[in-house]
Amino acid sequence: MESAQLFKKVRKIEIKTRGLSNHIFSGEYHSVFKGRGMAFSEVREYQPGDDIRNIDWNVTARFNHPYIKIFDEERELTVMLLIDVSASNQFGTKKTFKQEVITEIAAVLAFSAINNNDKVGVIFFSKTVEKFIPPKKGTSHILRIIRELIEFKPQQHETNLTDPLRFLTNAIKKRCTAFLLSDFLDRGFEDAIKIANKKHDLIAVRIFDEREIELPDVGLIRARDAETGKQIWVDSSDRKVRRQYNNWYKAHHEYLADTFLRSGVDVAKIATDQDYIKPLLGLFRKRGARR
Repeated sequence: MESAQLFKKVRKIEIKTRGLSNHIFSGEYHSVFKGRGMAFSEVREYQPGDDIRNIDWNVTARFNHPYIKIFDEERELTVMLLIDVSASNQFGTKKTFKQEVITEIAAVLAFSAINNNDKVGVIFFSKTVEKFIPPKKGTSHILRIIRELIEFKPQQHETNLTDPLRFLTNAIKKRCTAFLLSDFLDRGFEDAIKIANKKHDLIAVRIFDEREIELPDVGLIRARDAETGKQIWVDSSDRKVRRQYNNWYKAHHEYLADTFLRSGVDVAKIATDQDYIKPLLGLFRKRGARR
């Protein structure tokens, strides 16, 4: 992609997603994703009703009068975006491809994070971890992430959710808030997602296209698996074929729902032809209501 064209795309996404972040998401983000720890601020004289567990015994002994430690909530968070760049996301039958929806949502979350003075890092993954951008603050850092989202070319085409989840668990030492953005066309990652969510606060954002739910009756078609490159002829006018496909989708949907439930991971499901604002706000408010 030429530099002028890339700049135009980055600018377009920046204007749209920064506006959404400033006017819609920032308040919800701030109230939901609060600091997870408490940082020492100062000491003051003990007052009736203070928690005796906060007494600073060194200062108390020095002045022969009880003093307590005052703590402030640590506001700064680290936000990690785990971005699925596998070939299956280059698909969409309505307004846009899954990958384009993922890019916009990632940009909204990133701008919401820096508006909250949080650090943002990214893990691009396909069959393996393709690229790691360490967490940093600042608008220029977010614009770099958006540029990478637009023009990144993965080395692999298939999806493996286990690798990025293990990488998150091992590479990010301090507890963070992590968003896993993917179409989740994978299995066998139950242990990895459970372990990752124990160490970090993990949220799943599942992107799908409605054509993935049900096979249309359009006669004989040649279908190609974007991740493996395998091509097969499918008679979509055959009711048995359409039923088998629909049964596969239902089984996979139930598998994902059960995996998220057992691991304690919140999930937002967003279709390619759907406005992603409502489900994201719904997710934020659901989490906020539990606090």
